[in-house]
Amino acid sequence: MRTRLALMAAASLMLPLLAGGHAVAAPTGDTPSFPKVPPTRPGEIPRYIDAYTPGIMKPEPLDVPADVMERLKGLPAEKIDFIKSGKSEAVLSSKQLFKQINETSSQQELAQYVDTVMTVYEQVQFHKGVDAETIPLDTKSPRFNDWHLRRPAELDPPRKPGLIDTSRYVRGYGSGLPTFAGSQIALTPEDLKAGKVDVAILGAPLDMGSGWRDARHGPNAMRVMRDGTGGTEVSSMISPSEELKIVDYGNAAIDQNSTERSVQEVRRMVGEVARAGAIPVVIGGDHSLEYPDVAAMADVYGKGQVGVIHFDSHLDTGRGRIHLLDHGQPIYRAMKEGHIRPENYIQVGIKAHYSKDYYEWERLIGMRYHTMAEVEKHGWPAVMERAIQEAKKNTKYLWISFDVDVLDPAFEPGTGTPVAGGLTMREAIPIMRRLCAEANVVGFDVVELAPSLDPTYRSALNANTIMFSCLTGLAMHKKGITQANYFSPLSSEHGQDNYYATKGTKQ
Repeated sequence: MRTRLALMAAASLMLPLLAGGHAVAAPTGDTPSFPKVPPTRPGEIPRYIDAYTPGIMKPEPLDVPADVMERLKGLPAEKIDFIKSGKSEAVLSSKQLFKQINETSSQQELAQYVDTVMTVYEQVQFHKGVDAETIPLDTKSPRFNDWHLRRPAELDPPRKPGLIDTSRYVRGYGSGLPTFAGSQIALTPEDLKAGKVDVAILGAPLDMGSGWRDARHGPNAMRVMRDGTGGTEVSSMISPSEELKIVDYGNAAIDQNSTERSVQEVRRMVGEVARAGAIPVVIGGDHSLEYPDVAAMADVYGKGQVGVIHFDSHLDTGRGRIHLLDHGQPIYRAMKEGHIRPENYIQVGIKAHYSKDYYEWERLIGMRYHTMAEVEKHGWPAVMERAIQEAKKNTKYLWISFDVDVLDPAFEPGTGTPVAGGLTMREAIPIMRRLCAEANVVGFDVVELAPSLDPTYRSALNANTIMFSCLTGLAMHKKGITQANYFSPLSSEHGQDNYYATKGTKQ
């Protein structure tokens, strides 16, 4: 990857076009300054989106130390030029390269070593006509499209559009087929409209984007668990199921051998729910799903009109990989296609071990991130308030993407890429409730629950609790309870005295 100084040099070359020719000071220390980029227009590809992107940025020439150059001077010019070009960074780090060069015992050994690095570099490149450019499909298969083909209504017994109850009993609790939040079922957009549905929960059991870590079983684990999804939420004294018409919209069709084919069907299904007037809730499945989810919102509400708040241990801004989409690359692709503007992307809970390059890239293109380092420094209440305020700015609509690995593994062991030091449930619940109450949330997803990795029930329980917190906020929003940090006076104070007022604390 390019160094920070090289990136800033490239950025500053374009700055006069952006800032009326004013010079920009060189970055110093550990907090580089970045050029002030004008806001991205709706649908526009973000400026600097491909800074640092392998395969797009040319290799940066290496600053070869004098002692290494002394060792190289007896080699042919083409070998020296290769070392200086920086191409070797695709094979090994410059630190390793220079160390090995200095430790070789003879010119013959050194020449063989450089030849080996050059050969490996050549072999890892794409070779047109030799390497496959696409994954071939058998287009002659008589079942090519059956995995996602909708069954025509004529093949089913006639029925009027509407919602379907899964229980034969009057009370019904626990006696029917398991559904999200114990809700009724809808199968078609006509059902959603006829049932005047507010929220349609859709399973998307995609797992290939994360390398088969069991995220495909996340939707059914949350259906079967069901605990944590009913009753009255204590902070607001709101019962989501009483205020909202919530349905289980089944699962989107998934081709578990193709992330690319699967996400297009998810995108269509999410858009279908939104166009029917309901709020889509997508239960994954891995985080590749964020791409079709936000792309569907752009399809419905317009490119650049929707903001995203992304809860995760990981930045998920990978780019330049062999596959164009996986669970670590949804953000880059969503922005690269102009669906979401970088200034409307907000990340919360980041704590995985990324190099400085990743954060510098996000600063350069205008994204906002809130790491656990910020939480440690300023405290969760301050960071939560800042993130909520940012999520409510700039756009009329908001999508929430919640990767369960943002939670500490003590609370959420059932996930494929856990990272210690994450949010507690007591931190996650209020921000989800508040976002859905105070902002205009048009959809959210809960992803990366991998139930087979947790022998207990708590991972599914906590994932359901996150969903319930968002449903509570949506119910509050529908009732007009949108003021900041609302608490019910009934549940937040027993009312037998005026204790907090006499202590001078906020009631």
